[in-house]
Amino acid sequence: MATMVLNGPGLGAVSALPPDAARGPVADLRAQLDPSSDAAVMLRVAEGDEAGFNYLAQKYHRPMIHFLYRMVGNHAVAEELAQEVFLRVYRARTSYRAEARFTTWLYRIATNLAVNYARDTKHERAAQTVYLDAPDEETGTTPDLADDDPSAEERMLREERMAAIRRHVMALPERQRMAVLMHKYQGMDYRQIGEVLKLSESATKSLLFRAYQTLREKLKDFV
Repeated sequence: MATMVLNGPGLGAVSALPPDAARGPVADLRAQLDPSSDAAVMLRVAEGDEAGFNYLAQKYHRPMIHFLYRMVGNHAVAEELAQEVFLRVYRARTSYRAEARFTTWLYRIATNLAVNYARDTKHERAAQTVYLDAPDEETGTTPDLADDDPSAEERMLREERMAAIRRHVMALPERQRMAVLMHKYQGMDYRQIGEVLKLSESATKSLLFRAYQTLREKLKDFV
């Protein structure tokens, strides 16, 4: 698996900022935040904190790969896109203002990259299978089912159900699909999803309602 290297050729070393920078608006905003929050850490990164960037990259590397994999359906591509996400976070570090949660900013970058990739490779991926229910690498469980020991018949029914879920989720309109992935598989709430997609909370609820309504209709034989 790819790993983040702060001083690699793509990133370069973080430049130390002049002492006066620590007394600027970024420091004032950071003083209002919980020092252990991601937003506060990212503001320290903006001031030249190498360890802070490495901490965030390591914390979100695996969740980001899982999210991107469910968006693009290819582990190698997901890892490459995850590296690009953190590269963009690093490059944009001085522009971060903590107006939204760090995760909102992070997933907005990831979503834009995944959407662009999907559009650029639409024809190449026509026959590709996307495993939304891919087991977690650490626990071996899927997002929907406990890690039990099903019978052959139960296993066959589960695989049939999961194949139907994959097919119908990936057939949703683009925004609905992204909202479902963030809501169901990343545990993000309406406000967070709305911030990523630049929608109001009510519009996000409506978007997810339509998506789940479509899925319920398409999957009624499996309920």
